[in-house]
Amino acid sequence: MKYRYPLIFLVGFLLLWEAVVYINTFPDWLLPAPSDVAAVLPEMLPILLEHGQYTLLAAVVGFLLAIVTALILAVLMDVFPVLRQGIYPLVVVSQTIPIISVAPLFIIWFGYGLLPKIVVVVLVCFFPVVVSVTQGMEAAEQDMVNLLRVMGASTWQIIKEVRLPAALPSFFAGLKIAGTYSIMGAVIGEWLGSSKGLGVFMTRAMHSYQFERLFSAIFVVSLLSVLLFLAIELTGRLVMPWHYKKEE
Repeated sequence: MKYRYPLIFLVGFLLLWEAVVYINTFPDWLLPAPSDVAAVLPEMLPILLEHGQYTLLAAVVGFLLAIVTALILAVLMDVFPVLRQGIYPLVVVSQTIPIISVAPLFIIWFGYGLLPKIVVVVLVCFFPVVVSVTQGMEAAEQDMVNLLRVMGASTWQIIKEVRLPAALPSFFAGLKIAGTYSIMGAVIGEWLGSSKGLGVFMTRAMHSYQFERLFSAIFVVSLLSVLLFLAIELTGRLVMPWHYKKEE
């Protein structure tokens, strides 16, 4: 079983957590035991699903926009080396700016609706996708590129037939990272200002010291991230089955 060791470690961690809380008799408001979180989860599930739909919508829309933007920019940088020399370093430097420090500006500019959360998700997800695609296109076999050039292929044909297919493994690796970041980005946007969403639920639970509800929301956030990761993994297996057969 592929995931047996992660499951064993997860179960062991939960048992250790339960034992620590029981032995030290921590109050529920300070550190609830996993059993307390499991007990309150069914009661909170309808509310969490309602908030989770809003968070998932912002995450998925922002994620898709980030993919489209990253692909367009990566192709343009491959076609125009000067553009890459000017923009790529700026893309890297942009990651030194904490998203949480600029996210309040999006609230001021775009209000408390869905748009600022989508913008945060795009900024969070954009970097790993554009870097993975750019590096993947660079890794294309130069002999194949030279052969197509000798045969009179255009730049777009070379990108379509050689560079983009070569970038697929890197692309999906970047998607897995960006996909898990997307849920986190949506939650960060909701922390800073929103009327609904898992981030809002978590903030309210924290301010009221209902930490078992806070941990139940964390569980749902983690679950959504894992499901999105698995969806990307499945898509990758469908798009490039040869790559996974080679790994196996």
